[in-house]
Amino acid sequence: MPRTRRIHPAWFVAAAAFVALMGAAAFRAAPGPLMIPLNDEFGWSIGVMSMAVSVNIFLYGLTAPFAAALIGRFGIRAVTSVALVLIAAGSGLTVFATEQWQLFLTWGVLIGMGTGSMALVFASEIAGTWFVARRGLVVGILSAGSATGQLVFLPLVASMSETTGWRVASLIIAGTALAVVPLVLRFIRNDPSDLGVAPLGVDVADYTPRARQKGAMRRALVTLRDASRVTTFWALAAAFAICGATTNGLVGLHFVPSAHDHGMSITAAAGLLAIVGVFDIIGTVLSGWLTDRVNPRYLLTGYYFFRGVGLAFLPTLLSQDISPSIVIFVVVYGLDWVATVPPTVALCREYFGDRASIVFGWVFAAHQVGAAIAATAAGFSRDFFGTYTYAWLGGAALCVVAAWLSWIVKRPRTEFTEAHPA
Repeated sequence: MPRTRRIHPAWFVAAAAFVALMGAAAFRAAPGPLMIPLNDEFGWSIGVMSMAVSVNIFLYGLTAPFAAALIGRFGIRAVTSVALVLIAAGSGLTVFATEQWQLFLTWGVLIGMGTGSMALVFASEIAGTWFVARRGLVVGILSAGSATGQLVFLPLVASMSETTGWRVASLIIAGTALAVVPLVLRFIRNDPSDLGVAPLGVDVADYTPRARQKGAMRRALVTLRDASRVTTFWALAAAFAICGATTNGLVGLHFVPSAHDHGMSITAAAGLLAIVGVFDIIGTVLSGWLTDRVNPRYLLTGYYFFRGVGLAFLPTLLSQDISPSIVIFVVVYGLDWVATVPPTVALCREYFGDRASIVFGWVFAAHQVGAAIAATAAGFSRDFFGTYTYAWLGGAALCVVAAWLSWIVKRPRTEFTEAHPA
């Protein structure tokens, strides 16, 4: 009798992908804690450094749909490995920066393109290629990989920036990204057929491997053209832009400097942000489980509404000490942080079928555009007003808009395919 596999290989691929996302997320934890020592050493303003991070965030999003198409052409392993090398190069070269434009090149261009290729599109692609059963759960688990990276590296980066210096912290990030590359090459495969199996939930006899797709760039642009004819695409993109604005753009980048403005130490503020990462893991996995069972539109509406409530109260919670109220905020905000991803991915698959990964890439690009705008706006708002209060309240108002956009999304009337684009 043939030997029966007890654990499907898809789970090993997912585990390797989770670690790869952790490695790629190492830099996502860095800018907030590093802005203060860079300001002390070079005198660069929070606004200017926020602009460098905005370039990173923008390219992070813009690269995503093309990365999804390139994965279809060259495979997950090749694209992921190159992305990790770019992240390592950008972080490592940062230690030589003495001028502001160099920060735009390293933090902005190199790391932006690298992390964009390892964005949430990567999680969507892994889940879509290797899983039919448990797909929502896997998207949730992989989405939490970035949060886990933040959890691991944020306190470390913050502590080292105050002790051994920001340059050592940058080199550790570079080394981490490089260390993940052998793991990707060893365990991640481009398609289940490479191991003689079908995706989890599909019988091998019923599975036809996907062919490599030529014209990756054209496919990404054509998919954008076709998706832009569907109103739902714009609703999802706008809501996800607000998601990016209120996570990566505001809290992810500016929470530590804002808490520092109120007298809290960098390490203590980074520790609070790391708690966001802990509960982000729980919230995202739970959201993936719920997405397999509950209408994703309802989930998104609730997520955005409660996020807005949290931001509205944040200006009154920050102080020199770590109070119970600020701990409650970071716990609730953590549960909500990337919980929006599994239902958004589910809606993309529901509407856009076999082009869902590329469509989600464009939706994710909107996420990063929103984050980039918010990062810069909040930085200059703080420089001008001397406080982040207006940034937090503006983010709360935007969340109400995102909740409304999610509520009005309706089920598709027709199937979105290559032959029938709208």
